[in-house]
Amino acid sequence: MNPSRIFILRPVATTMLMVGILLAGAVGYTQLPVSALPEVDYPIIQVTTFYPGASPDVMASSVTAPLERQFGQVPGLQQMTSTSSDGSSVITLQFNLSLSIDVAEQEVQQSINASGTYLPADLPAPPIYSKTNPADTPILTLALTSTELPLSKVEDLADTRLAPKMSQLPGVGLVSISGGQKPAVRIQANPTAMASYGLNLEDLRTAIVAANVNQAKGNFDGAYQAYQIGANDQLLSSSDYAPLIIAYKNGHPVKLTDVAAILDDTENVREAAWMNQTPSVILNIQRQPGANIIAVVDRIKKLLPNLTSPLPASIQVSTLTDRTTTIRASVSDVRFELMLTVALVVMVMFLFLRNIAATIICAEPLSAASRGASPASM
Repeated sequence: MNPSRIFILRPVATTMLMVGILLAGAVGYTQLPVSALPEVDYPIIQVTTFYPGASPDVMASSVTAPLERQFGQVPGLQQMTSTSSDGSSVITLQFNLSLSIDVAEQEVQQSINASGTYLPADLPAPPIYSKTNPADTPILTLALTSTELPLSKVEDLADTRLAPKMSQLPGVGLVSISGGQKPAVRIQANPTAMASYGLNLEDLRTAIVAANVNQAKGNFDGAYQAYQIGANDQLLSSSDYAPLIIAYKNGHPVKLTDVAAILDDTENVREAAWMNQTPSVILNIQRQPGANIIAVVDRIKKLLPNLTSPLPASIQVSTLTDRTTTIRASVSDVRFELMLTVALVVMVMFLFLRNIAATIICAEPLSAASRGASPASM
């Protein structure tokens, strides 16, 4: 029995079959995902806790240590590392590859709940955890700079105009902003002035909190009409805080400006980002699992001119890093090597067959195979 006999006796059917395989390979080639790393769901979870005002020693003893004792009892834990700094604690948990990330997530949540009684009572928020994956590094990083506007305004524009639109693009999983330039009002108390009025920091804090709230005010009900009270007591700028009365001493009001300096500043003055030597706001864009990195980056770059046109002219948007540069080069090299391989094989076949028609029939499956053999992950 000769399997190749039917293909030799029916050249037209053989040609049509090879054309069909060639078209299927071409369609499949366009659907292949492209990524810098293979899709592996690493069971790694990162737990972050914020405790403003606490020193690294306090964070290590009162926050990191109780959490580590609870996490150490989780089955399947392979490695645990932690970092304690001013006001924050970061614990990275790495589990065995055989353990499902969903199971590890449930175990971590139970450990956080069990450690609640050992954590400080005035912790602003409970520890938060997130699943991390080395393959989920940003595929595109943009830097926003301005020579005229403050970076707090630049970050506000990036957070309200750029990030939401980019997050809606197909294939975009997360758009995060770094640079620490969120606007805030900073109140710098003067201990000497406060002592002269017989006040302390707790009096100052209580007065500020009581005057800066946004809660339901209720409503007025009448026989024929009802009115909803829509007042907002939030203070949003330093000028709103200036007339705030802290206390009354000897029948005279003590204003906030009498005992403290009020500045329009940022939330964290110890956090910043630079592009080369220029202060900037950074946008990190991550893809969805399985998305084609090159296609996602092309969509972002195509939409970017439309997103930046409404921004002030003084804001410059620059590409800081682009992971598709090396990926595009790798894909291009693979394409060239595949085509070179097909050309060399076809040339050798022609030298032996000495027949153009027979060579074309034999070369078609090689071309289809070359398209189907393109790697899905570079």
